[in-house]
Amino acid sequence: MAIEINAVKRDAKGTGASRRLRHAGSVPGVVYGGGKEAFPLEINAKELFLQFRHEAFHASVLTLILDGKKESVLLRDFQMHPVRNTIQHVDFQRVSATEKIHVKVPFHFINADVAPGVKLGGGIVAHVLTEADVSCLAKDLPEFIEVDVASLEIGHSIHLSQIKLPKGVEFVQLAHGDDAAVASIAKTRGSVADAAAETPAA
Repeated sequence: MAIEINAVKRDAKGTGASRRLRHAGSVPGVVYGGGKEAFPLEINAKELFLQFRHEAFHASVLTLILDGKKESVLLRDFQMHPVRNTIQHVDFQRVSATEKIHVKVPFHFINADVAPGVKLGGGIVAHVLTEADVSCLAKDLPEFIEVDVASLEIGHSIHLSQIKLPKGVEFVQLAHGDDAAVASIAKTRGSVADAAAETPAA
């Protein structure tokens, strides 16, 4: 899914200028990195918000079209209005095709309905992590990572080391020796497993 953002260079700087920009329907921002000069920019607020709602916008290499020139960037930071839920500012970082990037990628959990701990034990899947920091080249960056919980039993967990990653992608935590749990199946009150344990022998 290729995502393009149209932007123009922003000349006016400062808090007052940014406030006027927002009133005019634009969002102030900046693009930096890649051995180039940082540029202040502005983006149409409605266009940005439509893209911002998509999960992929936050975990994909984006194409920034700044004054007609295309650059590959990542969304690195943003500020939201605490009441209006509008985007106040965005930061983009240029990416290189030859240097590895660190990006938080969301997990998509699949097969929860057929997991023994859910289907037979009456438990629920607890999402310990909803995303993880990965390291890879820009061309290898996945939009999301699937976590298959089909084999999980009650009380069991699936860890980072058990998740299949696309070629060229690695978990940063795992590379540092932290094999964190991603999901587990927890008991619920009145589950089949609890009922079986409480039923006296005939």
